[in-house]
Amino acid sequence: MFKFLPLGGAGEVGANCYYLNISGTGIILDCGIHPQKTGLEALPAFDLIDDKAVDYVLISHAHQDHIGALPYLVKRHPYIKIIATPQTRALAELTLHNSVAILKQQLKEEDKLEVYTHEEIDLLIQSIEYKAYGEEFILNGYNQIGSNPTLAKFYDAGHILGSAGIYLEHGDDKIFYTGDVNLNKQALLPGANIPDIKTDTLILETTYGGTDSSMLLNWNEESLRLASAINKTIIAGGSILIPVFSLGKTQEVLTTIWDLMNKNKIIQTDIYTGGLADKISRVYDYNRYVVNRIDPEFEISDIPKEDLYEVDNVERFFKNPCIVLAASGMLIEGTASFNLARRWLRQSDSAIFTVGYMAENTPGFKLAGAKKGNKIKLNGSDEEDVKCTVEQFRFSSHSRREELIAIVRKMKPAKVILVHGEPAGINWIGSSILKNNSEVKVFRAEPGKELIL
Repeated sequence: MFKFLPLGGAGEVGANCYYLNISGTGIILDCGIHPQKTGLEALPAFDLIDDKAVDYVLISHAHQDHIGALPYLVKRHPYIKIIATPQTRALAELTLHNSVAILKQQLKEEDKLEVYTHEEIDLLIQSIEYKAYGEEFILNGYNQIGSNPTLAKFYDAGHILGSAGIYLEHGDDKIFYTGDVNLNKQALLPGANIPDIKTDTLILETTYGGTDSSMLLNWNEESLRLASAINKTIIAGGSILIPVFSLGKTQEVLTTIWDLMNKNKIIQTDIYTGGLADKISRVYDYNRYVVNRIDPEFEISDIPKEDLYEVDNVERFFKNPCIVLAASGMLIEGTASFNLARRWLRQSDSAIFTVGYMAENTPGFKLAGAKKGNKIKLNGSDEEDVKCTVEQFRFSSHSRREELIAIVRKMKPAKVILVHGEPAGINWIGSSILKNNSEVKVFRAEPGKELIL
């Protein structure tokens, strides 16, 4: 028997954080911040565990919605032990330091949240213990009941570099948390390694649960569609803006575009990127032989590209056709992609191509659904004409909904807890699991609602 308490990431994508109590040992799975909220509202509900045992936090990967609140958790529980893969530890050093500057820009006095310092991040990173995929480790809490420890192991989740599904075993109880999982091949990563283990409880992400999979082409097919759209824009004399996450999506899409150029399927033209994404790409290159890669000989740093952040006049992007990969992926207000998109919208011969998941209520979601000739409010106030071409592509780093059901079939859990998704996606996954096996108990994670399993 164990207890499961969602502190965030229940019925939404953001602030993912789940508390487990296994025979007195307190284990937190992920500790993210909500990208669309500010202040205390952006954090998991840490107050819910003030009177509970808190021994470990296991981080599935280094995206902000899974790791961004970690400094605040450590402030409240300074003796907590942090464990992740070596690659997640390396990436966390970059993403958490980068978030210091972002929080300083976003937070206001009324948010009542103190910005952590770079020195605090340095100390936090040093405290992270790392475990390789497949390496078994033991979790022993201060208040553990009995002598039976909890065994843990990371499995490659195929989502980004270092991403992991988390396996926990205590006596006869076997628990698997998928984290963000992708079974499909991308440009760099070949897909997840789901263990062939019958589990008692599966904690399953549902990001694409509400998306019709017929809308999701495989990576190669979508690459060819992107190549055609890029060529059409370049021939017309326009430039292309692609909003991307600095971690994961930049590396995969940049590699895809470069591969298409090498195969003469995209017209040779300048590519702009830079900033945090370049530092992350170096971590990808450094780890290319120690993780599962499609081509470990390939280095992202070998791709010729211009530094986006050295351009002091945005009009330079329109003097000659070019491709600009700019963060953030969802065009969060104040980011490079948001600022550039407002200028791109006025350029009739140019295009904005979205390439990944867009959470509702983000500027990126609004933009992805726009067409030439529409009017759009990116920041909720100023209405702008859409003069450029806007096209949506799906280079997914998450599993399709049928593949999530396949994970359930493979692991044969008695209980499934659905997390990390919008209500429509959670409903589809839940009903599909029950259609396949009515004996499975399916739980919808709800904020602050404890499950005893």
